[in-house]
Amino acid sequence: MSMHPELPERDRRILGVLVRGYIDDGEPISSLWLAERGFGVSSATLRNILARLEEQGYVRQPHTSAGRVPTDLGYRCYVDQLLGERRSSRPAPQVEARLRRAGTVDDLLSHASQEVARASQQLSFAIAPGAESATLEHLEFVPLDGGKILVVVVSTGGHVAHKVISPAEPHDQTDLQQAANYLNSEFKGHSLVVIRQAVMQRLREERNLYDELMARALRLANTTFEDMESGPSVFIQGTSLVLDELADDDPDVTLETLRTLLRMIEEKARLVQLLDEYLRADGLTVVIGSEHHAPDLQRFSVVASTYSDGRATGMVGVIGPTRMHYSRAIKAVETLSQAVSRMVTSKS
Repeated sequence: MSMHPELPERDRRILGVLVRGYIDDGEPISSLWLAERGFGVSSATLRNILARLEEQGYVRQPHTSAGRVPTDLGYRCYVDQLLGERRSSRPAPQVEARLRRAGTVDDLLSHASQEVARASQQLSFAIAPGAESATLEHLEFVPLDGGKILVVVVSTGGHVAHKVISPAEPHDQTDLQQAANYLNSEFKGHSLVVIRQAVMQRLREERNLYDELMARALRLANTTFEDMESGPSVFIQGTSLVLDELADDDPDVTLETLRTLLRMIEEKARLVQLLDEYLRADGLTVVIGSEHHAPDLQRFSVVASTYSDGRATGMVGVIGPTRMHYSRAIKAVETLSQAVSRMVTSKS
């Protein structure tokens, strides 16, 4: 996302090898280590190049006697090169087969998040569009003990929401079936937000405009939609991978970093809020450390890609330390988001 000055080809190659070496080993990279990688120049020349890269902000020296490690700008230069060289690919057939077994979009996104975590070895997330973009397919009322009712709302693409309500008046099976039939015929194809507004408006109108069947259905619908979650659904996998990184003494995963990440996982709405600006961008986005506008994310890198069913947009991605295996993460996120697009389009 940030701009960086154009580096000479040799400097860029040396920086790329340094970044890959640091990602793989987590140890500062010395000029002697680079000299063994076949650049055809002396260790002294490499020291001068590293000093120049440090002056330009691509690398830093954690300790006076240590080698160099990449800065956010160094990672950005490396990632930009990866993005320019990447090729389109599809998930392995067995991965697609597992995704296709998903019965609903929510199941699909949960499976996709698992596949991304497995392939990238990072904490992964999948975000479904909120109810404001979902339209009603059908609604069912199922009687439970004690006068309670289970409401099942199926919206665009097979999204399924459940809610138990406790209406003030008793309803038998026939009442509930008639109410569901009326609401389905009246509101199928409308967005859930529009339905909620329409129901509230009709209930405010003169009661004698509606017969008892319609009034009962509207009251049930009002109880159903009045506080139903309208925000995006979030599916997160791979928390144990972050804990493993900490256990391995990854220099970029401190205890405080872990606490910040776990807070975002627990407060999923907060994570969606932080990622919202990337949901508005089509395709693949890679944001590294200090490039994030949100301070909470500036210790992390995010690799994310949007998917669409033709009407609404969601996202698949990973979040992790800036020292992440970017090539692996980019491939996993991009291939899985494209697979999700194909499959949610077919379910729509």
